[in-house]
Amino acid sequence: MTEISLNMYHAVALAAGLYWLGNLLCHKIPIFNKYCIPAPLVGGVCFSLLNTIIHSMGIAYITFDDTLQTVFMNIFFTTVGFSVSLPLLKKGGKAVFLMLILGISMTVIQNLLGVGLIGAMDVDPRLGLCVGSIAMIGGPGTAASYGELMDGMGITGASVVGLASATFGLVAGSIMGGPTARRCIEKYGLHCPAKNAGAQVAEVEDEKVESTNPRFVKSFMFLMFALGVGNWVGAQLTALTGLTFPGYIGAMIAAAIMRNIVDAIYHDFPLAEVDVVGNMSLNLFLAMAMAGLQLWLLVDLALPMIVTLAAQVIVMFLFAYFIVFKVMGKDYDSAVMTAGFIGFAMGATSNAMANMQAVTKKYGPSPVAFFTIPMVGSLFIDFLNALIITGMLNFLS
Repeated sequence: MTEISLNMYHAVALAAGLYWLGNLLCHKIPIFNKYCIPAPLVGGVCFSLLNTIIHSMGIAYITFDDTLQTVFMNIFFTTVGFSVSLPLLKKGGKAVFLMLILGISMTVIQNLLGVGLIGAMDVDPRLGLCVGSIAMIGGPGTAASYGELMDGMGITGASVVGLASATFGLVAGSIMGGPTARRCIEKYGLHCPAKNAGAQVAEVEDEKVESTNPRFVKSFMFLMFALGVGNWVGAQLTALTGLTFPGYIGAMIAAAIMRNIVDAIYHDFPLAEVDVVGNMSLNLFLAMAMAGLQLWLLVDLALPMIVTLAAQVIVMFLFAYFIVFKVMGKDYDSAVMTAGFIGFAMGATSNAMANMQAVTKKYGPSPVAFFTIPMVGSLFIDFLNALIITGMLNFLS
């Protein structure tokens, strides 16, 4: 079969085109906008479906260099770090703790559900972990890592099942997040805490469009500096702790420190301009991530895997709607965090951010949610998930 390989420049051009396609479809098809489905998700999945069709017909399949995908991901999370200020940290500390407890609970639930259902269908119950938090909370990276380990342990099909389940989780988490938050907002008549949120969002967007002045240059230089310093910070964290952190953690920490130093000295941080870069980076990264999904792996899932994944979706909705939303306060911020929780608990933190961005674009900003979700989804939960997976794998073995 012919492989069509795109270099990193072709890949970013493809991502931009898919974003435009997704944006067009979101405007033309009301249901996408109504349920807050992110435009890059729509465009990226369209490409994945096309790639799957030509692959299944034996014609060809398309791959691309994902170098810039990683770069855009790191840039975006650096901008998230710039949104963290000490007053917000004090305000959001309780939310981070509660969200972490919920994330740990979901990790255990996913694994018990996966092991129980897979084992009940006369399949190696250890494979249930691959359809549990390895793929759901962990995402593709964790699935690839543990899949290789479990293959070496003689657990047949662990890598394929894990990656296929993670692919499913990425798509399902992106599709479920916005509609679930919308249901919470509409059912309980919730409103953004800021007065006249819609008008304020419009004003900020106008300001962003006009940000071609020196403030924009300043914000970009802040961003590049934090990105470079953060890479060193991340390396030092790994050396000190022996743990492997996501590549963007150091940049988020460096950006948060820089933000508070600038606030203390100048009281004038160009946050609106930083948000422009963050928004662009997130859209390009997510479009590339969705376009790179090999959906044909889902076809190879056996019936037990499909049944378990369907059960994971149902449990996720029930847990998010009836527990996460209420525990986090049953207000507007908790509705936005519910969308984010579904994103990272079924796929990746980037999906969580895209879910929340789609919701806040329609209903208004939620700074607490944009601080809480990446802190839990990208910093704490991966480490705790690894501990839980390792413990259950050893127990089952």
